Amino acid sequence: MEIRPTTDKDLDVFVDTVHAAFGHFPETPVEGGGLWWSALETDRCLLALTADGRPVGTAATHSFELTLPGETLVPAPGVTAVGVLPSHRRQGVLTAMMRYQLAELRARGELLSVLLASEASIYGRFGYGPATYTAQLKVPRHEAALAAPRARELADGPTPGSGDGSRHGPASGSANGSVEVLRRSECGGILEEVYDRYRRAQPGALSRPHRWWALRAGQPPISREPRYIAVHRDADGLPDGYASYSIESGTLTVDETIATDDAVFTALARFALAHDLVSQVVFKHLQPEHPLRRQLADFRVGQVSGDMDWLWVRLLDVPRALTARGWFTDGELVLDVHDPFLGERDRYLLTVRNGKADCAPTDRKPDLSLDIRDLGSVYLGGTAPSTLVRAGHILAHHPDAATLADTLFRAERSPHCLHWF
Repeated sequence: MEIRPTTDKDLDVFVDTVHAAFGHFPETPVEGGGLWWSALETDRCLLALTADGRPVGTAATHSFELTLPGETLVPAPGVTAVGVLPSHRRQGVLTAMMRYQLAELRARGELLSVLLASEASIYGRFGYGPATYTAQLKVPRHEAALAAPRARELADGPTPGSGDGSRHGPASGSANGSVEVLRRSECGGILEEVYDRYRRAQPGALSRPHRWWALRAGQPPISREPRYIAVHRDADGLPDGYASYSIESGTLTVDETIATDDAVFTALARFALAHDLVSQVVFKHLQPEHPLRRQLADFRVGQVSGDMDWLWVRLLDVPRALTARGWFTDGELVLDVHDPFLGERDRYLLTVRNGKADCAPTDRKPDLSLDIRDLGSVYLGGTAPSTLVRAGHILAHHPDAATLADTLFRAERSPHCLHWF
């Protein structure tokens, strides 16, 4: 078997092979893109070929940036289009491609890679661990009242009419802003600009390169599927958030809500929840612990479902990855890291001072022993090390080790990724 990078001449073969691996047929291309694979970078795609030259497997990476805790941006190859023809599964093709790809990424100097897992049981053995999570919230329209924010009363004292469960603030927009409804085709560069501002401050978020927007390659609101866009503008009229939505059979579904702060998100949520002629509102891709459910006057009416992993992280250079992110508590931790797929085991002293980390090889006794996949899970702060200790995946060598690791690895806020690739 041969594994090699593709060229522009191989694009049709690559697309046909990955579709066949999943039992699908490629859609008919449209002028200017509009299909998920139109954003592929052919020099970052791989083909697995039999001895007689028949393509049987594919894998690729996109060029992204990942926002780390502390608002640090690092290159993050996004692994995608991984597939093996049904006739050649369980013959080592996938393992060979993953080994080739990881070696190639290391040779390029990448410190980590990321992916979205089609099946959760596949990628752990290659060193990837789930690092961000997503859920959806369903709210009956007739029970969608938002409670008065109690912190305001604590600061200013009771206000007339407070505490009665009624809506507060304007029907749309925040107190100093407004909401405008546009068709997707009318938005110009608004979505791209707002998303870019958002992702630079959100741990776990990925960039969306301009070519994705230009080619309309992806899911709504990037794709060509028709959507309405509720654009939030601040007091000066500048866009600072949006919600992409559609209505079908009485359900208003919000594909994506992007907001530069919590007040903007609340304004967009209030807009959706106040929409006439719908029976329920579904917010997709929320953080599992998003405060919106707590804002409802009746906590029970918000139904959470689809709680699942989203972005998976694989560290390729442990010292560089750990020193790249921001840290919020001083301390020291000795990590014994096992990478079974690459046959590596190393011990590192992680020292954090004033928000910066140093990570160096050490012979000191470990505080924690962990698989590289579990280090990927805790890296962004979305999975507590103590949770994986309790699950039996991380070994804590003394009673305080898990608590110390929880304190060190926490992020300034929960990591979240919305981008689909």
